[in-house]
This record gives sequence, structure tokens and C-alpha cells, in this order.
Amino acid sequence: MSGDGYESAIQRIVRISVVLVALGTILVVVRFGPRIGLGFFIGALLSFVNLRWWTTVANAMGGSVTSSPRASAMFLTLRYLLFGAVIYVIVKFLKITPAAPLAGLLATVAAVMIEALYELVRSK
Repeated sequence: MSGDGYESAIQRIVRISVVLVALGTILVVVRFGPRIGLGFFIGALLSFVNLRWWTTVANAMGGSVTSSPRASAMFLTLRYLLFGAVIYVIVKFLKITPAAPLAGLLATVAAVMIEALYELVRSK
């Protein structure tokens, strides 16, 4: 994939993620209520932040960003602690089931899969 193709794919993934987060949050709020919807939304935001961090690491490895790949990789490993702490707060203090933020964490995974399918269909 060329540099322009990579940037286009990242932009599509971001747009698809935003749509999935919005639709998912609305559906969860309607089906399960605002409390669970908040948990889903927070999980989806964490998923989006994770996607941006991975994009930064990929760009650093590809040489298109001046940040250190080692620092980016270190930050990526620390994200597990950060995400665990946020999910703990959601579950413990907001009394939201852990399934909601965990489902939200899958938002960008779904966006990446949709983008992969798009690329497969477009390449034929």
C-alpha cells in the first residue's frame, strides 16, 4: 500500500470508528439505558485512543513521525494499566457492568475489519 493509500485507509478507519461509536452508543442507550450506554461510550473512546496510539507507533516505525519508536512502544505497554484502571473505575464506582466498556473496546476493531473488507472488495 502506498503512502497515500495508507493515509486514506487510516482516515476511513477513523470515520468508520466514529460512525460505529455513535450508532453503537445510541443502540446501547435505547436497549439497555443511559448507564450502560455510558460504559459502552467510554470503552469506545478508549478503543479510539488505542487506535491513535497504534497509528503513532506505525508512523514512527515508518519514519513519517519524529517521535521515538521505543517511547511509543513503551507507552503502548502502559496503556494496559491505564485501560485497566479506567475500566475498574467504571465497574467499581459507576456500577456499570464490565461487558459495556469491553464491548465498546471492540469499536475500532470492527472499523479495521470493515476497512480490510473494503480494501479486498476494491482491489478486485
